[in-house]
Amino acid sequence: MLSESEDLVKELEWRSKRCESLKRRQEEVFDEPEELRRKVRELAFAVQSAKHLVVYTGAGISTAASIPDYRGPNGVWTLLHKGKSTRTSDLSDAEPTLTHMAIAQLHTHKLVQHVVSQNCDGLHLRSGLSRAAISELHGNMYIEVCTSCSPNREYIRLFDVTEHTGLHRHLTGRKCSHCAGDLQDSIVHFGERGILAQPLNWAAAVEGADKADMILCLGSSLKVLKKYHCLWCMNKPRSRRPKLYIVNLQWTPKDDLAELKIHGRCDDVLRLLIGELGLQIPAYNRSQDPIFSLAVPLQPGEEASLSRRAVRTAEEMDRSENGGHLKEEHRGLETRQIGAVPPSAGWFGKGCRKSTKRKKCL
Repeated sequence: MLSESEDLVKELEWRSKRCESLKRRQEEVFDEPEELRRKVRELAFAVQSAKHLVVYTGAGISTAASIPDYRGPNGVWTLLHKGKSTRTSDLSDAEPTLTHMAIAQLHTHKLVQHVVSQNCDGLHLRSGLSRAAISELHGNMYIEVCTSCSPNREYIRLFDVTEHTGLHRHLTGRKCSHCAGDLQDSIVHFGERGILAQPLNWAAAVEGADKADMILCLGSSLKVLKKYHCLWCMNKPRSRRPKLYIVNLQWTPKDDLAELKIHGRCDDVLRLLIGELGLQIPAYNRSQDPIFSLAVPLQPGEEASLSRRAVRTAEEMDRSENGGHLKEEHRGLETRQIGAVPPSAGWFGKGCRKSTKRKKCL
């Protein structure tokens, strides 16, 4: 029977091999400690030698801030695609990680020229990295924009502005204080195209990629970034494209093109890298968090437009730790259980619903 069904046997064998390959790609691999240190020394030499280094960051740099990634073994999409439940969090207590602070330090010392991020958590901004040095390609959860003003007017807030927004629904329910136009969030969901000048800052991202002689990818699966051809200088001859270095625990579609692939957690790699470069990583200081000086207060009557907790100042944090009483909903990170359907509001977890074909209406 098998000999009479050679085509079917080949198809099943191919599918089996493909399933095994996909499983291996999802596995997390860790370099041995000595191998990790050797690779970091090589990375440090490359960083010192680079004339224009651009850093691409993904969800993996924020996992240390208790923000789940998407495609890791316990990532939001991974669990939901398996039909398992996961949890979404109020991210107002999240703080910049060691990796965020290390990147800001590298930029301060002119070793990193630009940062291109897929993350919407706003932690690069809160680490002290200047606005001009960041391209947040998928938006920032703390920023809402008036597109009726020319140029567009930004409002940086102390809370997640995406509470009532979603795919193709970007109005936040608040108004511009200058023209009374409707404000909208800055998030770019899957299936959308980001056109805002800020905080997406595409112009600087493309310019940085064009000038780069080295690209360092941190904590990104690169499955989305690889589609942005302008970030990889694909119009240049291969010999003139920037050298690529990747830090990720899982397979990425750019691994074969990389000069070096480091299998390690971003915080571990950046800690070693900063040490090799003879620098110090500053600790995050909430009292110096730029978001508090940049934030625009709500207009009278707009307090009811949100229910999520705002980012607390250092003084508010101290009061709560020293016995100050917070309302029940303000204790710890707010979490809620979700099933196979992603949250109905906000940016986090969007795009993780399994694709389904719509029935044609006859």
